[in-house]
Amino acid sequence: MLKVENVVKYYGDFLAVDDLSFTVKRGEIFGLLGVNGSGKTTTFRMIMGLLDFQAGKITLDDKKIDYSMTNKIGFLTEERSLLTKLTVKEQFIFYGVLKGMTEEKIIENGKALLKKFGISEYWERKIKELSKGNQQKIQFITAIIHQPELLILDEPFSGLDPLNAELFQKEILEMAKNGCMIIFSTHRMEHVELFCKKIVIIQDGREVLGGEIRKIKNDYRRKNIFIQGAGITKEELSVIDGVVNVRKVKGDFEVKIKDNSYVDNVFDQVKDRKITKFLVDEPSLNEIFVAKVGEKYGE
Repeated sequence: MLKVENVVKYYGDFLAVDDLSFTVKRGEIFGLLGVNGSGKTTTFRMIMGLLDFQAGKITLDDKKIDYSMTNKIGFLTEERSLLTKLTVKEQFIFYGVLKGMTEEKIIENGKALLKKFGISEYWERKIKELSKGNQQKIQFITAIIHQPELLILDEPFSGLDPLNAELFQKEILEMAKNGCMIIFSTHRMEHVELFCKKIVIIQDGREVLGGEIRKIKNDYRRKNIFIQGAGITKEELSVIDGVVNVRKVKGDFEVKIKDNSYVDNVFDQVKDRKITKFLVDEPSLNEIFVAKVGEKYGE
């Protein structure tokens, strides 16, 4: 298990991470979310032992993370960090040796992963000759070639088409199934909901929301009602007690209410119309994020 406990990090007088705590269990995909500058990258670097911190504790299986532990960690950065003048084979060997692998094991794992991602023919190709999408595949393979116990993924789907994104999804889920601890950060909330059961949202280095996504949605007071029916107007819906906002979305009226106690108010207003749709829905994770940090995150 990875434990981040009450960690505080300053850069000079600037407080970058403020009393941050979370845990990631084996086989769990955990979402660490926040806008740019919120402290995510600093947190990743502290977890990998690249940055010291002023207070708190970070442990992997109850051991302090130092140079002896880094071979257990894989990291896919948002910015590409490939050595583009190397061949794919040379890139794998360079990185794998740094992670304590033998060249024989690097070649075995590298070829198997290239085959899985449908790019076996690039083994001897220079990275600079590959498309952006295939470079992203190579970067991902480089991050997992040593079969890490903890994997940090920062915007893993950047530059991928839907087909290749699905390949990444399958591999990530398979790794979690095999016990890998995964920290997942992305600007795409639909990916967060696909992978993660638990999240922490940070702002200015401090947690502003955390826990299981299902409970977070259930506890979030505002709900959405989607309505279709004859003769209903935005104006009449807007003045109903408990309604916060009304807008037209693809033929539906999306009615935001303060909480579930106001559902009956809305229904009573429209029940005598020819209603073809009355659906009470949870708020999206993106909507909750906006409410908490005041910024849109990846629409």
